[in-house]
Formats: sequence, C-alpha cells, structure tokens
Amino acid sequence: MHIAIAGNIGSGKSTLTRLLAKHYGWVPRFESVENNPYLEDYYHDIHRWSFNLEVYFLKERFRDMIAIAQSPDTIIQDRSIFEGVYVFMANNKAMGHLSDRDFNTYMELFEQMLSIIKLPDLMIYLRASVAHLVGNIQKRGRDYEQTMQLDYLENLNRRYEDFITRQYKGRVMIVEKDNLDFENRPEDLSRVTRRIDSLLYGLFPIDEISTTP
Repeated sequence: MHIAIAGNIGSGKSTLTRLLAKHYGWVPRFESVENNPYLEDYYHDIHRWSFNLEVYFLKERFRDMIAIAQSPDTIIQDRSIFEGVYVFMANNKAMGHLSDRDFNTYMELFEQMLSIIKLPDLMIYLRASVAHLVGNIQKRGRDYEQTMQLDYLENLNRRYEDFITRQYKGRVMIVEKDNLDFENRPEDLSRVTRRIDSLLYGLFPIDEISTTP
C-alpha cells in the first residue's frame, strides 16, 4: 500500500510522515532535500535553476514510485511525483521561470512515466495558511528558505487547492493543519490516525472526513 503526504513548504509533511510510519509500522520515504544539489542555488536564482531542480525532483520521485510499486511493505511518502508536476512545476511555468520548450520537454517525460506509475492508495493533504507555513519555515531555520517570498508560498497554496480539489483523481484526506501540532500534542495525531483507520481499514465510523472521489 502507498500513502502520500501532500502539502506546501513548511506544512509539516516530514513530521507527519515520520510519526505515522512509527504509529503504523509503515516504511517512510522522505523527499531528497538535504542532499539535493540544486535546491540552494534555486532559492538564490529561481529563474536560472528551475528546470534543473524540477528535472532532478522528477527523477528522484519517479525512482521512488518504482521502488514503492515493487515493495511488499506499506510505504508512506513525503510528497509525491504528482505534486511536483501539477503544483511546483506548473507554478514555476506560470511565474515565467521556464521556457515553453523546457516545460514541454518536462511534461512529455512525465506523461511517459504515467504509463508505468499508479496513484497512491491515499493522499493526505495538509492544508495550511501562509502565516502557518512561514512560522514553521522560520522555526526549522534552513538558510536557503529564509529569503522565500510570501507571494511564492501564496501561489503554491492556490495551486495546491486546485490540484487537490480539481485535478487529482485519487482518494484524498484533507487535514486542516493550522491548529494542529502532531509533534507535541498526541491528541492531534490521534485525530489523524482515527480518520486514516476509517478510510483504509473501516475501523471507525467516518466522521468529519474530507475526501475527493
């Protein structure tokens, strides 16, 4: 089984991935951030490094999807290939950071990948306000993220909403993140695991669960 955690930068995806992996005994797969050879350059010059970064992420996420499909374990993944394409790549194109030529090449490559990969069994979307995202970004203190513009986060939030509510065809569970603290309040994590148990295992009545078809 494949569970994906979706959400904007600073929404708490990695934390929730780690906690759910521990709770259920799932195998976590984290996004390649610390060892990413393009990420710091990207935040210093988005226009110059957008195509390089997006192709690198596409390659990494496609490799993850192949490994997940071949694994006998239940995998929980910190951000999926679909967000990388429909949120981040689309946002960079809309902001003028990619030429039509580069964008078309990238999308043709992704479309070929779609013939091999399949949708996750469940995507958990962490919906968060820009103020909440900024607070988390400042708290974790990655130098290259501190100069991130608010309009960049706002644009990503809008694209996430469109992706989750209109474009994505798989099963989604929406979590309103602003007032939740999975790390320090066990009851907040329990609210999420109860909803997962309802959707995946039918253990409890489904109450207050947001899904898309």
